[in-house]
Order: sequence, then C-alpha cells, then structure tokens
Amino acid sequence: MKLVVATCQFPVKADVARNAAAIESQMREARQRRADVVHFSECCLSGYAGVDFESFVDFDWAALATATHRIMALAAKLKLWVILGSSHRLSGDHRPHNSLYLIDDRGRIRDRYDKLFCTGDATGKRYDLKHYSPGDHFVTFELKGVRCGLLICHDYRYPELYREYKRQGVELVFHSYHNGHSTKAKLRRSGNIWGITVPAVMQANAGNNYLWISANNTSRRESCWPSFAVRPDGTISGRLALHRAGVLLSLIDTKSKFYDASRAWRDRAMRGIFHSGTPVRDRRSRARQSL
Repeated sequence: MKLVVATCQFPVKADVARNAAAIESQMREARQRRADVVHFSECCLSGYAGVDFESFVDFDWAALATATHRIMALAAKLKLWVILGSSHRLSGDHRPHNSLYLIDDRGRIRDRYDKLFCTGDATGKRYDLKHYSPGDHFVTFELKGVRCGLLICHDYRYPELYREYKRQGVELVFHSYHNGHSTKAKLRRSGNIWGITVPAVMQANAGNNYLWISANNTSRRESCWPSFAVRPDGTISGRLALHRAGVLLSLIDTKSKFYDASRAWRDRAMRGIFHSGTPVRDRRSRARQSL
C-alpha cells in the first residue's frame, strides 16, 4: 500500500489565529504536492501551555473552536486527512488534554489521541501535568490500507507504547513534538539532550518494530531539532531545515523491503520468549560461575 505523508513544521506561538493561518497554508501546499495526509506538531493550533503561554487562565476557547472548525472545513474542501495538534477542553476544573485530532478528508473528527505520558512528577505541579490531564487510550486507523497510530512528544520515552502499536498491527506512527521556543543558553546547559535523543530513539523504535515514523516539531527558535521521517530499517529518509517552516513529503510504501534484523524472532519476544533458536540442555551451559 502507498501513502504520501506531509510532515509539517512552523513556528508555533500563543496566537491561535496566526497558528491557524500557517496550518491552512501548509495544508494547501501539501495538497498541491499530492499528499494524502498532513501531519502537524504538538499543540500547533492552541500553542503549548507553560511554553508558548503561561497557563490556560483566560484562554480563548471560543477562538480555538472557531479556528478548528475552519481547518475541518478546509480539510473537506481539499479532500485531505489532517492530524492536528491542539488542546482539548474538559469539564469543570479538569485540566485539558494535550491532543491530536484525527480529521478525515470529509472534514470530520474521526478520533482524538490524548498524550498518555505528560511530563512532570507525582505532585502534578510541574511541566505538562501542571496544565494538562493525561490520556488513557491508543488510537489506530487506516489510511489507504496503511494502519496508523498516534503519539505525542514525551511518549517517546516509553518503548512499551511502540511495542503496543506493533502488537496492534500499526505500520506508520505519527509522532508530534514541541521541542522548541527555548534559548541558546538553555540548550548549551542541557547539551540539547532532546536534539540527541529524539532522532536516536525514533530511529531505534522504527528499526526495532519495523514501522515508519513521521516526527515533527515546532520550528520556533530555539528549536532542538527539525522535523524528519524514518523508514522501517531505522534510516532517516528525509529532514527539514532547522528553524525554517516547511513541508516534508514522504512516500510510505508498505510493500518496499528493508533490512529487518529481528524479523525472525520479534513476535516471539513480544510473547515473552526471550531467545532465538532452541535452548540446549547442557551442564556446562548451566554452570555459570565456572570456565
């Protein structure tokens, strides 16, 4: 099966109207370049609480809803699937979800993925958990015969999520990030750990599970890394320029053959059998404290 994915980045800000204008522009560009689905970064429409703006106090939810409906209408007009990063309002005092809306080519919300592993600690007073409620479900769907899944940012630190998607037959993961709006000084102090670990872990997850990955990011300075795509053998197949808005097109062809080192034994490992071949019965094998 073949699918053309547009992995998008632009400088996400607190201004919903400006974010929406950038999203709509890249949707049009992606469709003009014959993409089937356009993939946007974490909280790209709403902006990211605690980073792009201080908190959801006095947040304009009506403006966010209006912008979302406009994007849905454009998806229908362009006949384009959209994976849209935003914030999903909950009831009462509950904090919103950090979400990806799955919008189909008829402009309907088909599903919504809510970030499972929000950053923070058990107190819930720091980082993501200060502003967002964690999700509780996976999302899978099919596009032109390709089975897909959704993840957000810090979820990458949990290989169990990729294994679960593999178990569910997923062939392509759309992984949205917001590793930007930092400073050069902060990146120097941290050694830009995100710029080092994110590409490496995405390559490992792709290779270990034999699946494609679309990984995007805000391009707002200082961004830790630019958006990219990964093949099932763990090779980065395309990458955008750092700090520059852009649309990366990737042809996902599930019939293409790539190197897959663990193909013969992966399913068995997923069932909890942690060896290849057939174990031997040998006293010298059992004697582990002698030569």
